Amino acid sequence: MVLGWRRRKNGRRNDKLQLEVVVPNHFRCPISLDLMKDPVTLSTGVTYDRDNIERWFLEGNFTCPVTNQVLRSFDLIPNHTLRIMIQEWCVENRQHGVERIPTPRIPISPVQVEELLLLVKSSARRLDQYGCLNLVQKMEKWGEESERNKKCIVENGATAALASAFDAFANDSIEKNLSVLEEILSALNWMFPLQMEAQKSLGSQASLGCMVWFLKHQDLAGKEKSIVALRELLSFGNEDHLNVLAEIEGVNELLVEFITKRLSPTITKASLAVVFYMVSSSSSSSNKMKQRFIQLGLVSSLLDILLDSERSLCEKALAIFDSLCSCEEGREKAYNNALTIPVLVKKILRVSAMATDSSVSAIWKLCKNGAEKEEEEEEEGKSVPIEALQVGAFQKLLLVLQIGCGDETKVKATELLKLLNQYGSGVDCVDSDFKNLKRSH
Repeated sequence: MVLGWRRRKNGRRNDKLQLEVVVPNHFRCPISLDLMKDPVTLSTGVTYDRDNIERWFLEGNFTCPVTNQVLRSFDLIPNHTLRIMIQEWCVENRQHGVERIPTPRIPISPVQVEELLLLVKSSARRLDQYGCLNLVQKMEKWGEESERNKKCIVENGATAALASAFDAFANDSIEKNLSVLEEILSALNWMFPLQMEAQKSLGSQASLGCMVWFLKHQDLAGKEKSIVALRELLSFGNEDHLNVLAEIEGVNELLVEFITKRLSPTITKASLAVVFYMVSSSSSSSNKMKQRFIQLGLVSSLLDILLDSERSLCEKALAIFDSLCSCEEGREKAYNNALTIPVLVKKILRVSAMATDSSVSAIWKLCKNGAEKEEEEEEEGKSVPIEALQVGAFQKLLLVLQIGCGDETKVKATELLKLLNQYGSGVDCVDSDFKNLKRSH
């Protein structure tokens, strides 16, 4: 045992001497200089802590850090003798506050993962839910042991095998196979991003129907796992998946409910992302989906979110709002809500560049179409542009151009300035602080 003395100031008048344990140099990892917890030896004969040397390799290095030799083999041989010596040293110095390092678990191998996945596929073909459930639980236990195991599981095809099993059991019966379906979805939640084959299986009518069923009937944790899986699947932009989801009864109502009620941050963010993918796609059913969401009151719910939410929620809500303003029904709902123009102007340069782009785009659509509509109908005044001027849109748009923005936003901001300039005479500007405005519900 190696001991040392150090003088520690404890804030009192007299200093106090404290005994300090010094870690032997051969117990330290040459990379981090910390006590090794899982010593492994390279072909060069130098021993490192496993986490540190694996991180060294992941950063693109192909040499031994100490000797600088180019490695022909990246095998990591566990140094059991040194690990036992370190553990014994920890026990000897327990009275000095040293904790014994646990015996590390042996990492799983690709062969073990492949064998397990073959059994998963076999049990899914037989619709053996209990056998498959035990296998998935074993896989999750492996993943809980280390990030290294998780990576090994994912890299050897786990997402494709699990998604295929999910599709098989969902096709058979959701209620009968509920336990194994829940377990598979739970495992998939830490395996994103999905591989192409997994996307195909999870995007089937049966799998999507099962996830929507979970959104309707599961507890909060179950709803979170399902909506996160939907978000992940739709993020790849497959229009077939969007169309299948849109045809499932009650899905639009559920998404609007989740956004309005804000059951949890995870559900709210994922629901906004799912809705954005649905309304911003180029599929033939996109306009139909927009109209359905508008009818369900999504415009008002988005404005309420924009009043008091953090950055990521605002970005998603503004992107959806801008998309809904592309159709006449969405603009009508926006015109009829007193929060619309003040909130959109307020968010310019307040949240992020992405939020500013969406805000400018939405204001451009509302002002342009609003002015044209009022001219055609010979209504008194041009209320939308005037309201935008009153809450400071002109000044904000000038700042956007001065600070810099994307080409599309620059064009829209310039057009807006020209339009608003026609109504600038005699209009008093006020700060859009929402104090005299009521919420939309």
